[in-house]
Amino acid sequence: MTMRDQDFLCFCIGTALDIERCDLNIKGNHSNHHTELFGEKRLVVRRGQPFSIVLHLSSSSKEFKVGETNFMFDVETGPLPRRESDTKVTFSPQASTVDTEWSASAATDASGRTVTVSISSSPKAPIGVYTLTLDQLGQKTSLGQFTLLFNAWCPDDAVYMKSEEKRKEYVLAQHGLVYRGSQKRIKGKPWNFGQFEPGIVDICLKILDNNPKFVSDADKDVSSRSDPIYVTRALSAMINSNDDQGVLVGEWAEFSDGTHPGLWMGSGEILRQWAESGPVRYGQCWVFAAVACTVSRALGIPCRVVTNFGSAHDTNANLVIERFYDENGDRISGDDSIWNFHVWVDSWMTRPDLGSKFDGWQTSDPTPQETSDGVFCCGPASLCAIKEGEVGLKYDTPFIFAEVNADVEDLVQLSTGQFVMFSESTKSVGCFISTKAVGANERRDITHQYKYPEGSKEEREVYERAQHRNMLLQRGEKPGLHLKIKLAENMIVGSSFEVYAFLTNNCMDTRNCKLIFYARAVSYNGKLGDLCGFSSDNLEMPSGEERRLSLKLEYQRYEPAITSDLLIQVSAITFDKETVDFQKAEKTIVLDEPDIGIKLVGEARVNQPLTVEMTLLNPLPEPLLSCSFAIDGIGLTGSKPITATIGSVGANEAAKASIEFKPTVAGSSVLLVNFDSDKLKNIKNFTDVVVEE
Repeated sequence: MTMRDQDFLCFCIGTALDIERCDLNIKGNHSNHHTELFGEKRLVVRRGQPFSIVLHLSSSSKEFKVGETNFMFDVETGPLPRRESDTKVTFSPQASTVDTEWSASAATDASGRTVTVSISSSPKAPIGVYTLTLDQLGQKTSLGQFTLLFNAWCPDDAVYMKSEEKRKEYVLAQHGLVYRGSQKRIKGKPWNFGQFEPGIVDICLKILDNNPKFVSDADKDVSSRSDPIYVTRALSAMINSNDDQGVLVGEWAEFSDGTHPGLWMGSGEILRQWAESGPVRYGQCWVFAAVACTVSRALGIPCRVVTNFGSAHDTNANLVIERFYDENGDRISGDDSIWNFHVWVDSWMTRPDLGSKFDGWQTSDPTPQETSDGVFCCGPASLCAIKEGEVGLKYDTPFIFAEVNADVEDLVQLSTGQFVMFSESTKSVGCFISTKAVGANERRDITHQYKYPEGSKEEREVYERAQHRNMLLQRGEKPGLHLKIKLAENMIVGSSFEVYAFLTNNCMDTRNCKLIFYARAVSYNGKLGDLCGFSSDNLEMPSGEERRLSLKLEYQRYEPAITSDLLIQVSAITFDKETVDFQKAEKTIVLDEPDIGIKLVGEARVNQPLTVEMTLLNPLPEPLLSCSFAIDGIGLTGSKPITATIGSVGANEAAKASIEFKPTVAGSSVLLVNFDSDKLKNIKNFTDVVVEE
């Protein structure tokens, strides 16, 4: 007998039931398990919830009678299924299924020739691909395979999430926004997670199978996949390729032999490329996080992408960011840094290893920064533990606590070799922590979930309890020199503009100061580039007076220095040698990008051509070369983006292109558009598309 689609034909002998075929009821099960978007080629179900199969008996089979016909079911997963590891389970039908363990019940129609079996998996079963076998007195019949996922709809599952709206957002949503920029100019960039695209769930399981822990002990690893804590930590290590053949290679400087991180529009292309040829070049933090979100959602773990503005990288684990300067304001040593932004993921689960107080969102970070237990991974750390300063709790809570709540000290080395602290801040780290709002394309500020309000009594008490520093909160403004920077209103890439440093003398006497004001290109991870502006002045400052120093940033000077992040860091430093009074102010400019105009021409219908017209005005005083537009959309453009190359575009002229595509799936989707050129890179926009049958 042959096997057709999901129907498995088999025959039994003797007194056993003679099964003609098994119907895995994929469409009905998927509807009940919120897995419809996986398609109908395979059965995908969520654990702790019944699914049904139908056994069709042959005309020559004995009649099935409830309570009289003896048979059992075997379910197995992994390369070495064992009952002791919960990777092999045997159970027989009973009156009804049980919520807490593998179980089954069976019923028949009036003819006795069609048997409907309801199978319930354990809410603590390992996730993965399972084989289902019918055992009739030693006569075994394969009924097929199914994929078992975590279940946010099941109250007994560790990833249970009560809100249906949140389940739709954090498990089912296939596209979203990833926030980048600086805390003063936050920009949401669209991303296609695509967790339900064909083949993606298999790739996600393959990632787990490439985990070194699986290679060293497959039995223990597969058994441990019952625990979302274990799975999340494994993904944190496997999304980067630092210690293994993980998904993405991190790079922050040279991209000549790979894809620039800013060009990626979704996770699907990255995951497929990894499955075909190994580690993909290249990723940066938002790419690592977005791919981790895709894999987590595909496996059933509720997940959100989170951006931390002013993100501290504490290399010596003292929970203080120390930056050392010479008298000219140049950095001279120290590995601590503050990234303009950093992106990671939060996953939702219980923490029985820590106690119920620490259930809920857990932070993990797949970007390789520091090792944890000898491996480049980070988390999951409970948000509650981070907020309360419980730095003794696993995993990697001290490092993440420092990212959002470290104090900052700036020290200058005098000619005598002595270091003098000229600036300190308890408020510059962990600002505007952002994620996409539930059910809306809007930013939600979740800083309060990570820490108490900056400057509050609770925040300082937490800091002291974590033994960061033993200092009292400064209240009010101290006497002395005070320095601040004011930016221009419109700072679009291609334009020239001025920024200003304001110095105020709040002392009772006159001060003689040197004021230095300069600008450098900077990458989003805080790495400084070339100087692109400089100004200085010697000032006599009477008591109560304010002075202003301007700095003109000209396109011809900053263009060769900036990266595709379009960031410029401006710094002002004043030094009164007589009183050894140093002050420093710093701001990051996010140059505005031109907008992409998007217009759909035609009706969006399945398998019917639809054209998108795209325009972008070149704001630069010089031509753009190697210009191209690319589009990507789940169910709209196939498995890869479609690109239109348009060559060069003159100064202050419009780049225009049209691309035709054929939607393949009815329903709501999002079309992502990317513009790329030699001078303006990775400009993105999106539009909603509703495809009719």
